[in-house]
Amino acid sequence: MSKRDHYEVLGVGRDAGPEDLKKAFRRKASEFHPDRHPGLDEAGRREMEERFKEVGEAYSVLSDPEKRARYDRFGHEASGGGGFDPGAFQSQFGDVFGDLFEGFFGGGRPRGGADLQAAVELEFAEAVFGKEVLLQVPAPRRCAECGGTGAKAGTRPAPCRRCGGAGRVRVNQGFFSVAAVCPSCGGRGTRVEHACPACRGEGRVRHTRSVKVSVPAGVEDGMQVRLRGEGEGGRAGEEDGDLLVLLRVRPHDVYERDGNDLVCELPVSFTQAALGAEVEVPLLEGGTARIKVPAGSQPGRVLKVRGKGVPDLRGGERGDLRAHLVVEVPERLNPRQRELLEEFARETGEPAPPRRKGFVEKARRFFE
Repeated sequence: MSKRDHYEVLGVGRDAGPEDLKKAFRRKASEFHPDRHPGLDEAGRREMEERFKEVGEAYSVLSDPEKRARYDRFGHEASGGGGFDPGAFQSQFGDVFGDLFEGFFGGGRPRGGADLQAAVELEFAEAVFGKEVLLQVPAPRRCAECGGTGAKAGTRPAPCRRCGGAGRVRVNQGFFSVAAVCPSCGGRGTRVEHACPACRGEGRVRHTRSVKVSVPAGVEDGMQVRLRGEGEGGRAGEEDGDLLVLLRVRPHDVYERDGNDLVCELPVSFTQAALGAEVEVPLLEGGTARIKVPAGSQPGRVLKVRGKGVPDLRGGERGDLRAHLVVEVPERLNPRQRELLEEFARETGEPAPPRRKGFVEKARRFFE
């Protein structure tokens, strides 16, 4: 199969300058890098590798003024059919290649302290109104005696022999190589000859500390609070990890949450629902609020108390308290109560209420 034109491979014109070529190479190399496509089968991966080689060959020719001049004059014949030379490509353009792909293989910078996770269990009211929680966090922290270097007082770490203090080494990945964290020094670029007695050269010591977690008002079950720098401590020159606190909220006996509204059931007697009444409903923050039950209220009717719900997590208005009426019918009647109800039934003639009439009418049409 005939080779494609180098300019076409990179997607640039024949008047492209060095910076245009470099940008085009980075874009195309990123597009065809095999490790950017982990779901490919073997055939697909081989195709990506070939396309990647094609991009590398095009850039290695066009970025060299002499090779480019010969190519512009004689085309692919100018190279004598040599094709892609990984060694020459890496030595000549390693800075571009390594900078582009070091992030795909762990990066060239040493990783700091790891993030930690913890869980806090809150009462329902604590989640609604907020709370400060004190956690005991056992985790490595930067050694105070050596400042995280791992070296004994009065001494300094020496440069790593393997990476020469760079913290990175070149690792071959098939037909190309990438920058990776030095396995000898872990990316620090140094080695400890005289270890700190407090941390034994590790730069970190095991430590349990108290961390205050300010839980804001209005959080919900399953939310996380991130505390910057409260995770594992990094060594000298490294950042500390974060502490991720998972919030778990216990259910409440009376209330449920619907967004920023609190929802509860409000039991009333059938006489209160029929005649109307004022009843008290307990508030989550303590105390009670009086709610007017209009005469003729039906079961399930929703009555609201404005501004007695959940504070908005983003600083908006507080939600409402929604009380759903539950009409309770007495299970047992004494003789006098029965006599009065029977008299009531005779007086009213037991006319069917509107909903009952509608239900009966629909049922009759269905059976007909």
